Amino acid sequence: MEPYDAWDASGPFAPAARAFDRLTSALSGAARGDSRHHEVELLIEAEGREVLRLLFQGFLDQREAREREESAREVRGGEGRLRPHREPGHHRSLACVFGTVTVGRVAWRGKPLGNVHPADAELSLPAGLHSHGLRRLAVLEAVRGSYDQAKAAIDRRCGKVMGKRQTEQLVVAAAGDIDSFYRQKIPLPATAATALVLQVDGKGIVMRPEALRPATLKAHLAKEPAMRTRLVPGEKPHRKRMATLACVFDADPAPRRPHDIIAPPTGRTGSRAPRPGPKARAKWLCGSVIHPPEHTIAAAFDQAEARDRDHARHWVVLVDGARHQLDLIAAEASRREVTVHVLLDIVHVSEYVWTAAHGFHQAGTAEAEAWVAGHLTTILHGQAARAAAEITTQAERDGLRGAKRQAADACVRYLTGHLDQLHYDTALAAGWPIATGAIEGACRHLIGDRLEITGARWGLTGAEAVLKLRALNDNGDFEEYWRYHLAREHERLYPPRPAQIPPHGLAGDLLPPELHPFELPHRPSVPRLAIAGFSDSGQPLNPIVVVTDERYENPRALPRPVH
Repeated sequence: MEPYDAWDASGPFAPAARAFDRLTSALSGAARGDSRHHEVELLIEAEGREVLRLLFQGFLDQREAREREESAREVRGGEGRLRPHREPGHHRSLACVFGTVTVGRVAWRGKPLGNVHPADAELSLPAGLHSHGLRRLAVLEAVRGSYDQAKAAIDRRCGKVMGKRQTEQLVVAAAGDIDSFYRQKIPLPATAATALVLQVDGKGIVMRPEALRPATLKAHLAKEPAMRTRLVPGEKPHRKRMATLACVFDADPAPRRPHDIIAPPTGRTGSRAPRPGPKARAKWLCGSVIHPPEHTIAAAFDQAEARDRDHARHWVVLVDGARHQLDLIAAEASRREVTVHVLLDIVHVSEYVWTAAHGFHQAGTAEAEAWVAGHLTTILHGQAARAAAEITTQAERDGLRGAKRQAADACVRYLTGHLDQLHYDTALAAGWPIATGAIEGACRHLIGDRLEITGARWGLTGAEAVLKLRALNDNGDFEEYWRYHLAREHERLYPPRPAQIPPHGLAGDLLPPELHPFELPHRPSVPRLAIAGFSDSGQPLNPIVVVTDERYENPRALPRPVH
């Protein structure tokens, strides 16, 4: 067996070597005693983290010593003015996942100009105290549970390096590049036969009073509670702000018949198993509580157009029947000149039918179940108007009165008011989905499991950040986004000077290689041209990529990170 390399215990890594020796000595003593395995685990966790912190500190100290020994070089500030004097010994703290370390660097000075620290850009240090690794950990923990739970998890792993308020602020900052990230991300293509499905829904989030929409805040302030200790049935506290969520996914056609959805009134014979429905793949979620619903619907249409630029696929839009959503979807489809097939969620339709059934038959009986099965089968055959007429005729024949007649009339109004969105016969024959399970599940997961935890009251920026980050994580894009976010953050903190920008635009070699692995996927049929410019103040503008295609009359501009 080859011997291990000896550890050089001199120089900046000497403290880490001594800490490692102390840990090995403690473990040797524990091996000779009666220590339990969990006690040894805790020892290694605590002392091992200190070894890692000292290793990181040794790296920073070694780098500082090398910077002190460097020969003189030309250093200029962001405004382009020379800093001729160097002054070592400038330090700043950095809280990382191992603890807090000290970063030493050389300052370059020039009267009456501010100091420039080249090491900050070379290390891509953040503007604040917390390292990018610690920020990443804070985001991952905060979108899973409450901020108190996130802080407790960080304390257990890293020690006391971050407060609750700092965690909230870092989460908000981390979500700042999500919109631009998705604007430059090109989804995977699909065949023309694959259905392109869009689903939209809304869900309320309990907000602090200052974060409510004006109409809701006015109702909240003007509300006189009927009872002092609790709400009466039907009373609303007016404490929620509606968030709009959208889901876009691909679905391969899976043709079905009505009896694959609803069992016949007489029951299934068992001779043929129900055909399975279409499966969602490449699912993409987005949502917003700050922006109005039309903003989220436009974002869903943007994603759909990125998947189907030529509008060659069938676009299927599923909603729950909210009139304002239908109007916004129709307006967006008209603006983009795309044909969409709008369907109501069959589950919402069935709820209206079940409520009407309890006016004719006792709840929980086989007669009520058979009545619902018969009418839903008629609706699934594309004959919703016939079902509505039959319900009205039966209500008049049976002489329904009061709440029972109101339930039957509500079902009839719902069906007759949405006849254009009840063409289930076409949808089933084409193999499209007819239920909004994806977006309903997203509402429960993205909002219910985090934003509606007990006692939560949200501000606008915090709720928006958590909602977007949870959607990003559910899309499976977090790791790719985080690299993109770090590249954008580096670009914001350390913009290249005009003299550093080559003729073809912002150069990728101005960043550390690990911070800019982004490039738009190559499409031989889609030529592209990188463009960069400067503002009136001399600051470099964000580069864009102009994507042109002979099939389009106008070019399409996409934001693009450097490289």
